[in-house]
Amino acid sequence: MVSRQRFARFAWWVLACNLAVIAWGAYVRATGSGAGCGGHWPLCDGQVVPHTPTVQMLIEYSHRLSSALVLVLVGILWLWARLAFPRGHSARRMAGWAAIFTVSEALVGAGLVLFRLVAHDASAYRALAISLHLTNTFILLAFLTLTAHTAQAPGNLRWRNQGSIGWALAAALVAVLILGISGAVTALGDTLFPATTLAAGIRQELSPSAHFLVRLRLLHPLIAVSVGLFVILVAGLAAHLRPSQAASEAARRVTALFAAQLGLGFLNVVLLAPVALQLGHLLLADLLWIQLVLLTATALADGIPHVELGDHPDGAPQDVAGVSPASWRAYLALTKPRVISLLLFTTLAAMFIAKRGWPGTLLLAAVALGGYMAAGAANALNMVIDRDIDGRMHRTSRRPTVTQQIPTTRALAFALLLAAASFAILWSAANLLTAVLAFAGLVYYVIIYTVMLKRRTPQNIVVGGAAGAFPPLVGWAAVTGELNLFAWLLFAIIFVWTPVHFWALALLLKDDYAAAGIPMLPCVLGERITVIQIGLYAVLTAAISALPLVQQQAGALYLVGAVVLNGILLMRSVDLYRRVDRPRASRLFHYSMVYLAALFLVMAVDRMMHV
Repeated sequence: MVSRQRFARFAWWVLACNLAVIAWGAYVRATGSGAGCGGHWPLCDGQVVPHTPTVQMLIEYSHRLSSALVLVLVGILWLWARLAFPRGHSARRMAGWAAIFTVSEALVGAGLVLFRLVAHDASAYRALAISLHLTNTFILLAFLTLTAHTAQAPGNLRWRNQGSIGWALAAALVAVLILGISGAVTALGDTLFPATTLAAGIRQELSPSAHFLVRLRLLHPLIAVSVGLFVILVAGLAAHLRPSQAASEAARRVTALFAAQLGLGFLNVVLLAPVALQLGHLLLADLLWIQLVLLTATALADGIPHVELGDHPDGAPQDVAGVSPASWRAYLALTKPRVISLLLFTTLAAMFIAKRGWPGTLLLAAVALGGYMAAGAANALNMVIDRDIDGRMHRTSRRPTVTQQIPTTRALAFALLLAAASFAILWSAANLLTAVLAFAGLVYYVIIYTVMLKRRTPQNIVVGGAAGAFPPLVGWAAVTGELNLFAWLLFAIIFVWTPVHFWALALLLKDDYAAAGIPMLPCVLGERITVIQIGLYAVLTAAISALPLVQQQAGALYLVGAVVLNGILLMRSVDLYRRVDRPRASRLFHYSMVYLAALFLVMAVDRMMHV
């Protein structure tokens, strides 16, 4: 046991050495020192020890020497694994694969030098070679990570019979690998075609005559956000569906690392990618990859309970007698079409508001379909995660995930397929920003609201309700390809309207929420505090809905409509304050839906009349 612990420490140390060599290799590329030793390999300028070394030669040759040292260390690791672990043990297999990919890493590096794909070469072949190099590097890091992990952790990594979460984790790994390739090619463009200012860099990227490495720089940030959202979604699902302390901690580290990575990426863009920030960005990318590998190994290890197979820690209901097999209606029910209808209306209305006219039949249809799929995927994932509490509430006790009319594994697969199809449709029919915004709303609803807030705080709907405010952003971006202040005003209207709408519903379902243990405001602070909060948010909604008039973005028709609609909303809120009962709460709840739809409709018509 002591020998294996030492082996694990040595494996982590070898992994750290590899990270240092990778960072130094990036420094070689960023400083243009890749041709420091000429076209010779493994010798430097044809000599074992250069007689008159230049600075670039020293930088390049030191990288080769450090790579050779790592090759020796991985060889020692492989031999030690064969001595410390029996045949068939995961650590032994992982060390063997690490040795293989260390050799291939050296060969790819040699190919870059021998084919002169270094220094100032800007060919597509170099971009392809760098992509291959990055792929090999990530695979090597994965096997070194698994070598150290499996030497310490009980249970083997098992891909079979893992359901959709196994495929989702695999997809997340592939997505991060693709992001890494995108980042490597982007860094090459930053090195070969540096921008003097941020504005000049943007002009370069938008120019149709720009080099392909320059044009690719524009896509990388959007790819990063898209992949980041997907990875955060998968990490949250993995922590929930494979409940263990190790999986939860790994998921939190993945989320934190991606947030830091996006922040550092933003600084890279603003500060024009200085070498130090490029190296930091690469190191964070490597750490994120390693942590995602660890999350996968932890979540898919033997002995971890499978929530979607019925092992929920809170005791989710199992099969219910007398339930018919799944039909298309059951899958439709997973998407909550009644809930989606209002969200979809605000999406399409925002398209008319942005266009000040007809946005186009095909675009309208595509955004409607893609928007429905994104919202439907979010609702289906919500049912997967909340299966335990849904079974304790009368209103939700017949949902297909509760009755197991649709097994939870299939519901999860259905949701993930819907999300992927939505992203593809919105990207192809509109633009990447539209697809990213729809996916961001999905991730916000599932991770921020459902997983993080819903069961923990009575303010869950205030913060988490922002998910329902994404649809107008999606509609606006689909038409314009950008977001301006007015688009965010539409977001703000729905954001402050949500507590009025949802807390009125919570008053009607107070007993249901209490039975399920959900800390909705009426259950925690009582009805009187709830109606006061409803009144305050109703006033705030009225105030923010007047801002289009202040900004001179709306005319007389909207003025009249907003005054009437807000007047009724405030009257219903005051009426509920005077006497809290079910009829008044029901009237406010149902009117709040009419209010939002009518407000967006009037705004759309008003702007179409004043083109």
